[in-house]
Amino acid sequence: MREGVSRLQLTAFRSYKNLDLKLDPRPVVLSGVNGAGKTNILEALSFLAPGRGLRKSQLLDISHKDNGQSPLQHWAVSATVFSSLGERQIGTGLEYGPSKERRVIKIEGEYAKNQSSLNKELYVSWLTPQMDRLFMEGAKERRRFLDRLVYGLDAGHAERVARYDFFTRERLKVLMQPKPDPQWLSTLEEKMAAEAIAIVDARVNFLHFLSEAKNQSFGNFPKAQLSLKSNLAEKLQSFPALHVEEDLKEELHQTRTVDREVGRTSVGAHKDDLSVFFVDKGLHAEQCSTGEQKAMLLSIIMAAARIQSTINPGAALLLLDEVVAHLDESRRQALFEEILNLNIQAWMTGTDADLFKNLDEKVQHFQVKNAIVRAIV
Repeated sequence: MREGVSRLQLTAFRSYKNLDLKLDPRPVVLSGVNGAGKTNILEALSFLAPGRGLRKSQLLDISHKDNGQSPLQHWAVSATVFSSLGERQIGTGLEYGPSKERRVIKIEGEYAKNQSSLNKELYVSWLTPQMDRLFMEGAKERRRFLDRLVYGLDAGHAERVARYDFFTRERLKVLMQPKPDPQWLSTLEEKMAAEAIAIVDARVNFLHFLSEAKNQSFGNFPKAQLSLKSNLAEKLQSFPALHVEEDLKEELHQTRTVDREVGRTSVGAHKDDLSVFFVDKGLHAEQCSTGEQKAMLLSIIMAAARIQSTINPGAALLLLDEVVAHLDESRRQALFEEILNLNIQAWMTGTDADLFKNLDEKVQHFQVKNAIVRAIV
């Protein structure tokens, strides 16, 4: 049974004042010139996952600007999703609270407590041109990339990461006070250590699942070996989790003076990094060509999608922004075959509609022009 979005509605989102798109579970192709509004649709779908979307935008920046004037105050994304859970209504958008704007989540018309509730309904992963330098940038971006993938296997991971980040910020705030409260610091460090161990454990477990999924490689995409560069993960291989947690709590206590001086936390789960190794060439990802790096990223994304198609009760979406144009013919066809074989709804964009012509009726094709979406029959 194929699953996916059967209806997508946008209100005051980017270039779309209103959009009401009715779909079936087949993969979706959006073609049109640059600036037509294709990526805006993918970004809207990415907000059906925890986080700031595929562009990592500020909430106010997303609001539609009518004729270049002041932005409309509220934006909203609403989707009807069909999966093994049945037909479900999921929505998110901008609302103004008493003091500031906030993003709200609604599931079946009821407000959700937090963004991690979305993971129980829908899993969304994406690959965009902005991610081309993932292996060349700092560890923070790779860690975010990994955590987004983990969300699909562990619905509570997003909430744990959010709590850990909050406790980390609070601890630094307390450290910067003229007379830091040692008891409150100990409480925060205890909470940080507990969340950190759970986060690292979830990352390691996901990479284990991913390694098994990648053994079922497709086409001539490169085989990538993934591992977590993490002091905590190394310790967890040799010691019980409770021992590692107590050890981290003591380390946090010992580094208070240093952390206060430098204004950042020296140890913890936020120091992890994702390491990717190109097996066939014996090179680390950052040493490979741009084309090889793109192919490895796509290979990882597809392996994660393979996991979701088998274990996640909710629907799964795969957003591929201008990815197809950078593949040679053999890899392009291998990608299409893999998408069609998976129980997943892929959304693909491209400026050249001819790149998708071999898919014919296997996909639903839309032309996007000046934020107007028209079905191509």
